[in-house]
Amino acid sequence: MEQSAAEEYRKSLKIKTSSIDVGVTTLSGGNQQKVVLSKWMFTEPDILILDEPTRGIDVGAKYEIYKLIHQLADQGKAVILVSSELPELLGMADRIYTIFEGTITGEMMSYEANQESLMKKMTITSNS
Repeated sequence: MEQSAAEEYRKSLKIKTSSIDVGVTTLSGGNQQKVVLSKWMFTEPDILILDEPTRGIDVGAKYEIYKLIHQLADQGKAVILVSSELPELLGMADRIYTIFEGTITGEMMSYEANQESLMKKMTITSNS
């Protein structure tokens, strides 16, 4: 069961490896990210927290991860995406919370947000 699931994830996420038996550390960063995501998806979580899921990976791997996030959301799964990349948040999130020094400084729907409004919320201080 696990072998067939691993092979299915390898194909659907386009993980570039000749076999599921190849060590993860030999893969590129983007493919390593996709392997980690597939392991979590195998557990069928209702809520998935992704912290900087696309940091340091190529555009093609980002696209595959974005596609996966959308699929999870379409299945009714809750995906909490933590990212410092504002275009990523604006393109992927339904609702965005901003945080400064551990305090939530704003909440807005993505259709209301832009990079400037997010930056303002992310740099609010108690003296502002």
